Amino acid sequence: MKSLKNLLGGDVRQFSMLFALIALILFFQVMTGGKVLTPTNMANLINGNSYVLILAIGMVMVIVIGHIDLSVGSVAAVTGIIVALAMRDWGFPWWGGLLLGLAVGAVIGAWQGWWVAYVGIPGFITTLAGMMLFRGLNQFIGKSNSVPVPKEFQTLGAGYLPEWGPNTGLNNSTLLLGILAVAYVIWHEWQLRRKALRIGVQPDSMAIAGVRAGLLIAVIAYATYLFGSGRVGTSFPVPGLLLVGLVIVYHVLTQRTQIGRHIYAVGGNRVAASLSGVSTRRTYFFVMMNMSVLAAVAGMVFIGRSTASGPFDGTNWELDAIAAVFIGGAAVSGGIGTVTGSIIGGLVMATLNNGLQLMGVGSDRTQIIKGLVLLAAVAFDVYNKQQGRKSIIGLIFRRRPALETTDEGQVPALAPDIDPTSGAAVAAGGVPAAPDAQDQHPMGDAKDRR
Repeated sequence: MKSLKNLLGGDVRQFSMLFALIALILFFQVMTGGKVLTPTNMANLINGNSYVLILAIGMVMVIVIGHIDLSVGSVAAVTGIIVALAMRDWGFPWWGGLLLGLAVGAVIGAWQGWWVAYVGIPGFITTLAGMMLFRGLNQFIGKSNSVPVPKEFQTLGAGYLPEWGPNTGLNNSTLLLGILAVAYVIWHEWQLRRKALRIGVQPDSMAIAGVRAGLLIAVIAYATYLFGSGRVGTSFPVPGLLLVGLVIVYHVLTQRTQIGRHIYAVGGNRVAASLSGVSTRRTYFFVMMNMSVLAAVAGMVFIGRSTASGPFDGTNWELDAIAAVFIGGAAVSGGIGTVTGSIIGGLVMATLNNGLQLMGVGSDRTQIIKGLVLLAAVAFDVYNKQQGRKSIIGLIFRRRPALETTDEGQVPALAPDIDPTSGAAVAAGGVPAAPDAQDQHPMGDAKDRR
């Protein structure tokens, strides 16, 4: 058991949803007679669910700070119709439409972020109003009609990496992507050992590190073969590449940057974070604005796949994104949740949908099963916390000891910024910061230090 924990890099319980995802894939692979793990089906699974996974990346940050965003589907819809009209009627090129969509998302996010951060209206109410407002705006601007998008823009939602170079039996773009991923795994393991030795921590044995890297490389190699060996003209999907890029960026943002530490500090204990010098207003504003920008990206990916923007785009997307985040281990009370966990939660829901469809299960029973899965995942997480355990996969990629640069080189930081179990801000020496008893309003920032 100890060797298994070292192999996984933490408590085995943290990986329950990852194991559940693997089990679901294998179960449906057997039950459908091998129809799941095929190049065509896996490409369709990514293309058909990429917009929900993109939303989940932003939604986990909203939930971590203790809010919720119900407007993401409507924001995606209104962005989609504006971009489609701009390219069809206003003479915008495809890349101009893309930039316009990002700008629309940023403006909407600034609008909603202002109400949450500076007026003090809870995110639930603000985005509920936004859900109705932007849904009506979508239908008003588009006159409840569908508006097609050009072929160049369709690549964003349904395109594949191009073919080039000699005939290797696989798509060369996908093969190159796989080689880069393998190189990163090897480099990452080497860096972990270097850092551990530099700070005087005993690194994992070569056997453990080799098996861990070998498993990851095997998965990458199989995925490379699966996506690179499909029919001519297909390869790793462009929406999948966009999703991978966003996961990397936001994983680094939330785990390795100051704004990421502020997000978890505010979600764990808003008053303590404010007393520590964190601008809670700026944090709320950034997270809400970022969510709308990602909703705009998801809307543009969707209209690229569907080849047109319509009046019913984005319906119930917020529910799918919220479900993905909670299945991925986020806490309802805020302060806990990871980007990687939310992606795994979204893939669990996507695999359920895909597998049940391949088995011929109707949409009515599919919704029932999805609801039970969501309830079971949250109930399991609550049970673990009642037993004094950590979140399901909240620490799926455990953070290594923080390093500080001094005259003597890099040494371990004296104390973490965030308690890894509760997500609360801690003062020097790891002691939780004391809250100000006079600043207890859940949304106000009258005593904000900045």
